[in-house]
Amino acid sequence: MTLMPGRFLLLALLTGGLAAALFLPGLGGGFMLDDMHAIVQNSLIRVDSLSRSSLLDAAASFHGARPLAMASFALDYWRSGSVDAPAFKATNLVIHALTTCCLVLMLRRLLVSAGWTPRHAVVGALLMASAWAVHPLQVSAVLYVVQRMQTLSTLFLVLALWAYLGLRQAQMADRRGWPQGLLAVVFWLLALAGKEDAAMLPAYCLLLEVTVLQFRAAQPWRERSLRRSYLLAALAGVALYLFWAVPHYWHWQAYPGRDFSSVERLLTQGRVLAMYLGQIVLPLPGRMPFHYDTLVISRGLLQPATTLPALLLVLTLIVWAWAWRRRRPVFAFGVLLFLAGHFVTSNVIPLELAFEHRNHFALIGAIVALCDLLAAAAQRWRVPPRWCAAIAGALLAGLCVACGLRVHAWGDPVRLARYHVRIAPASPRAWLELGGTYFDLAGRRAGKDSPYLALAIEAVEDGAARTGSPSAFSNIVTYRSIQGVATPRDWSRLAQRLESAPMSPPTRNILWTMVSNLRAGIGLDEAQAIRVIEIIGRRAAFSPEESLRIGRFVQSLPAQRERALPWFVRAAGDLPAAEARIVGLADELEHEGRADWADAVRQANTAKRAVRRE
Repeated sequence: MTLMPGRFLLLALLTGGLAAALFLPGLGGGFMLDDMHAIVQNSLIRVDSLSRSSLLDAAASFHGARPLAMASFALDYWRSGSVDAPAFKATNLVIHALTTCCLVLMLRRLLVSAGWTPRHAVVGALLMASAWAVHPLQVSAVLYVVQRMQTLSTLFLVLALWAYLGLRQAQMADRRGWPQGLLAVVFWLLALAGKEDAAMLPAYCLLLEVTVLQFRAAQPWRERSLRRSYLLAALAGVALYLFWAVPHYWHWQAYPGRDFSSVERLLTQGRVLAMYLGQIVLPLPGRMPFHYDTLVISRGLLQPATTLPALLLVLTLIVWAWAWRRRRPVFAFGVLLFLAGHFVTSNVIPLELAFEHRNHFALIGAIVALCDLLAAAAQRWRVPPRWCAAIAGALLAGLCVACGLRVHAWGDPVRLARYHVRIAPASPRAWLELGGTYFDLAGRRAGKDSPYLALAIEAVEDGAARTGSPSAFSNIVTYRSIQGVATPRDWSRLAQRLESAPMSPPTRNILWTMVSNLRAGIGLDEAQAIRVIEIIGRRAAFSPEESLRIGRFVQSLPAQRERALPWFVRAAGDLPAAEARIVGLADELEHEGRADWADAVRQANTAKRAVRRE
């Protein structure tokens, strides 16, 4: 099958378009989770004109990082004229189609470089890219709007690898290759503007060299230069990891705001990678819960017992890939690319333990390895071409069906929330999502008298009973207060749960939710809410700035202002002696006639200084 470039490009575009079309039923879904603060509540992306200043403000609105994705959200808002979820999701589908098309082009170059015939390279590239595009794991990356950060990064990483392969093919043929090299750098910078873990591109290129390309070049001096350059780059990367990343992120005790240490995180990641591989090989939608908050942390090699076998599986894959790097270079590259694609997120950085979208780029490696393994089996057992085509068609059809089922669930917020609860009934986040989805509907449809508010209360009550989630108990109080039926028992259950629950970030954030809801005047019992704030304050760590904010807020409540002093004392004890904010606070309190409070604040600040001197 020798195709003219135009026909091959048309096939690639058709593959991308058909793959994206499978996701069309998911456009009806809404925003969720991180979409809220990155998009819905982000006023900087609401641009009315494409002026340079407004686009730059939008691009910098994610703490100055990931500017390409943030600017694209601003363009979506400008195009649709509102924060409209289907409009934003439609852009994600276009990106998915383009990435699939570019992946076909990149994989064809890869397979040709590995020695596949032109006919087999075309067929292999189309099949591999199609399998990647319609795999059910892609649903949460494509239809979860904020994950455009990841999908844009993947698009430009694929293009960077395509350009790099073009550069290397030119060098092997003794042709001018610098334009392709320049393109690779440009695409890499664009990938970095999508998401930071695109910094791994040099490692991906090194994997190409040690497997498929083997540092080949027409000129011997170029081959030697490549080997030396990559050796120096690899040594620099290892040094950066050992002498900066590990000391910077390593924690023998639990990370701040987490309940696991660096050792426990690394142990757990072996099981996470094994879980991802299981989801890839057996892609049943019910095996992809989206919420992974019930994932058990590995406290030792046999706690749980699957920890050691999972780590041995990862080690076996590395050894297998290395042993086959010349025999089956495409397989070896795929395995190593999958593992390298998870290097940043499965390492010592204190991120959450598991997210499906982390497979978006890494899945390319897994699909390439699996397809090459199937091709090797077909060659070994001399399977007739028609049977190969039938098997490939059946596998693709199965992926499409599984993907379509998951896309259908994502096409409606209530349907999705119910689906997540059904497949992950032990997940607190799934129950909170269901309650929050009903609550959002209640807000748009008759408020406190809406039947959706009753459904929201029922969902979080069920979630609290099943999971014991402090956030579920907090939402019970919130929703029932809006309804006007919150009872002392509701508050008591929340307080009792907070006394024993680990102070995880979601539990700690209940304090700020209480502050926000009191300000909003939704009907919370002030005294009970301040009691909740005090329980969390006693059990969790807060910065001096946070303590001052809480104290100021409590002081603003006429009936509760006497309970503000402990927060001021706490802040004073944590700040340097005679710090301007403490001096100003003490003077202000004295001016208000609270000389006793002013003295307490000054004494706490002085006592801290005395302790430090000792």
